[in-house]
Amino acid sequence: MELSDEQTAIRETIREFAREVIRPTALEADRDQSFPEEIWDGLADLDLTGLTVPAEYGGYDADPVTAAIVNEDVAYGMLAVATALSVHSLATSCLAEFASESQRERWLPDMAEGRPVGAFALSEPHAGSNPAEMTTEARKAGDEYVLEGEKQWITNGERAGVYIVFAKTDRDDPDSVTQFLVPGDVDGLDVGEPEDKLGLRASDTTSLTFDDVRIPAENRLTPEGDGLSAAFHILTGGRIAIAAQSVGLAQSALDEAIAYSQEREQFDGPIADIQSIRHTLAEMATRTKASRLLTREAARKRASTESGGAALEASMAKYFASETAMHVTNEAVQIHGGYGYVSETDVERLYRDAKITEIYEGTTEIQQTVIARELLE
Repeated sequence: MELSDEQTAIRETIREFAREVIRPTALEADRDQSFPEEIWDGLADLDLTGLTVPAEYGGYDADPVTAAIVNEDVAYGMLAVATALSVHSLATSCLAEFASESQRERWLPDMAEGRPVGAFALSEPHAGSNPAEMTTEARKAGDEYVLEGEKQWITNGERAGVYIVFAKTDRDDPDSVTQFLVPGDVDGLDVGEPEDKLGLRASDTTSLTFDDVRIPAENRLTPEGDGLSAAFHILTGGRIAIAAQSVGLAQSALDEAIAYSQEREQFDGPIADIQSIRHTLAEMATRTKASRLLTREAARKRASTESGGAALEASMAKYFASETAMHVTNEAVQIHGGYGYVSETDVERLYRDAKITEIYEGTTEIQQTVIARELLE
């Protein structure tokens, strides 16, 4: 699948930034569990924090293929940064598609410049894969809504200044889920301590608690009851982003494995001369390329569909690419042997980071369910 001249130029710019600026900070950021804000500012300087913001609000207004390219190469440098960017982009996409003109004018120009950071608050402690079971409630009170409840697994939880929050206007009605904009400085919003995670350790993941949080009625982004359909529409693009990030992780691990296999000598020669290593590298490379092609096909389908569809293609790409990321990073650790098991090597971090791609924004099992449903319908 050929890229346009503009897409090729963007890819080269982001690829250089990822390798020369992002990648060298990854081990320290992972060890310190600290998000590299200077990298975020660098993304803003490249206009990437406005990736999904329309041009009239100062954004990059990237098409889905270009967005996939950006996500892949940023993840090559560090998944934590790519995840923060994709979730920020989910938030800006919600505002661009569902907010009023006044809300877009108020928030999108600054978010395109990187501040405030956006977050997407859908999951709850007891409602992950089935968001219809959420219990967070938004009760209408005059010209306000009052939010009560809790969200969990919120990327950019500490850093965000804008939260896209999904809540029921009737706690007992699963069809009443509605989408709201909640500013980060609102009274009654409590951000929990960051989770101590297996991987993605430089990304802040927190809970959110809403205790008598009052927001203007104009902060409702969808008609009451239209929140889940809006969320699923936006998450189709999010799944393509995760697929692209998985490709970036796999490519990063593959490159590390190739380089190491050519440097490491055993049995009177580099281990790259051993047939089993060569076969492993061949499989890793083939799976990575197949994942990239699936991801770009999904992005092209989303770009060419007037309704922004491509649910089937997005789930296929996310399913296959995340499984590939896990497989390829595992093989990269194996090729490195004992050196792959210590925390001073990139492949150890890549292996830990890869696992989350099979979980967030829809687990592997959810993707399989979506794929089967689309095929059977």
